[in-house]
Amino acid sequence: MSRPPHIIVLPGGGYWRHADHERAPVIEWLESLGLEASELLYPVKTQHPAPLDAVRARVDELRARGVERLGIIGFSAGGHLAGHAAVSGLVDAAILCYPVVSMETETHADSQRWLAGENAADERRRALSIDRLVTAAMPPTFVWHTAEDASVRVEHAYRLGAALAEHEVPHALHVYPHGRHGLGLAHGEGAAARWSEECAGWLRELGWVN
Repeated sequence: MSRPPHIIVLPGGGYWRHADHERAPVIEWLESLGLEASELLYPVKTQHPAPLDAVRARVDELRARGVERLGIIGFSAGGHLAGHAAVSGLVDAAILCYPVVSMETETHADSQRWLAGENAADERRRALSIDRLVTAAMPPTFVWHTAEDASVRVEHAYRLGAALAEHEVPHALHVYPHGRHGLGLAHGEGAAARWSEECAGWLRELGWVN
């Protein structure tokens, strides 16, 4: 009997910390779907490529253990890192929750400063913007955001959605009308609370959950 798919969990935190509510509760939710899951506390307060290198090492470790279907889920800055892993061909599916996508916009300053460096050149910011890196080889991707997010504006999700559509990458994009940044599983947060159910349905369509 083949083992279930494995999902790597990347919490947010602006590339300077790891948000606790986007760690264990997310793993519990994924395991409730019959998936394997583990968190990765990637390096923070350090510039690219250190965080991506940490993901690459975890991926290599899991592949060596026999994991065939490997996905990744990330929140905010962790969503940026998950997206970077996806465009780099490291995983077979990606779930990006209110992700930082572009390093060229005015938001999210913390993520830009820590990952790209203080006063990074335009070329470096462009090279670290996920929407600029999407190709037709990117795996199926699920993205959700809220229209009211004031920290990582919904523009990030729209930029990514446009890039995914342009390259005909299978994807789902959900934008909920209300909700602050950093909702995590978003229990009790109105329409945004549906994201985990809709994501489970998307995973079901991929054949990853029953």
